[in-house]
Amino acid sequence: MVEMTPNQTERRPVRLLGQQPIMVAAAALAVVIIGIGGIFAWRSYSGVVPESDRLTASRLTQARVAQASEQLVEKTKGLEATQQQSIDQLQVVQDQLLTVQRLLAAQQSETKKLNEQIGNIGGSLDSLRQSFATASAAEAEQPAARPSTRRPRARATVVRAKPKAVAATQRKRGARS
Repeated sequence: MVEMTPNQTERRPVRLLGQQPIMVAAAALAVVIIGIGGIFAWRSYSGVVPESDRLTASRLTQARVAQASEQLVEKTKGLEATQQQSIDQLQVVQDQLLTVQRLLAAQQSETKKLNEQIGNIGGSLDSLRQSFATASAAEAEQPAARPSTRRPRARATVVRAKPKAVAATQRKRGARS
């Protein structure tokens, strides 16, 4: 390693710059001013202004967003209308289902009543069969009675009436029977 003496360190250029900070600041300021001037000259020469392009692009984006928003609102309204129609149709179907359930319950109760009546009729029919069988058995056990050969005498009454009066009497008797 080589050692440096204090005289050699003073001769370094970095150290010289550090001793004159005004020169460094003035050089940096000049570089910045030249850079800004170059950018301004480039924009003026090319004719393209990025701010107006950005403004146009932002307005175009806003228009697209507004259009998409309007479409979204229209689609939402359409979905709401469709949903309301579906709800209405579902309500109609529910009402019909309730009506069918009521009719079915009424029909089931009517069927139950008819089954009970048929059961009662069947029981009555069975009891009639049993009583008929009992009556038939009782008649079969009793000896058959002989029919009498005598006929009761009829009273001979001669009624003399006018022919019209007899016909009216016979009509009255026929109407009574």
